[in-house]
Amino acid sequence: METLGLEAIRDRLSAAEARAARTPGSVTLIAVSKVQPEERVRAVLAAGQRIFGENRVQEAQARWEPLRAEFAGVGLHLIGPLQTNKARAAVELFGAIHTLDRLRLAETLARLAQERGRSPEVFVQVNTGREPQKAGCLPEEADALVARARALDLPVRGLMCIPPEGEDPVPHFRMLRDMAGHNGLDGLSMGMSGDFEAAIAEGATHVRVGSAIFGARASAPPAATGA
Repeated sequence: METLGLEAIRDRLSAAEARAARTPGSVTLIAVSKVQPEERVRAVLAAGQRIFGENRVQEAQARWEPLRAEFAGVGLHLIGPLQTNKARAAVELFGAIHTLDRLRLAETLARLAQERGRSPEVFVQVNTGREPQKAGCLPEEADALVARARALDLPVRGLMCIPPEGEDPVPHFRMLRDMAGHNGLDGLSMGMSGDFEAAIAEGATHVRVGSAIFGARASAPPAATGA
């Protein structure tokens, strides 16, 4: 993936909004900073970006606690799989969790939300490609998980997916959009560096762009989580 930089990605995002007759500024750009070196993250912060995506709770804690003290207004989104034993730290650090994929995690997040009196927004992750190596509930399980999360008073913002690598992502985006629609959800976390414009055309409200902003990652990431 070619490195374009933040300004070019913002321009392309705005153009994609316009082509899709979307309200300007209606799509949230999540700069995926997982495993990026600090100097690259600082450069993007200095350019004005304030919404970032991280894959691992502990890595995010180590990086962002000092940076948040230096840069005001940073919002963090968890885009990697969440283990229940990391849930407490996650709800304290992140403003949104994009990877709710099972009932036990929903129950844990709800309990923590009751303790704290507030909760991050949550997206239910759907494994639209039915890939065994990926997180996410199966498409036929999504309605029940959304309903249960709502019954637990979790603030369900929408759905998230990561289409299979090498496949046309558009059918997956459309599947997610249709599933969100019949659940009365308007949040769609979909689209990465190579396909975010197509995702915007299909209704994405949050796009997760990493390598096109920052350059190639410093090290190989774990299982695909969206960049």
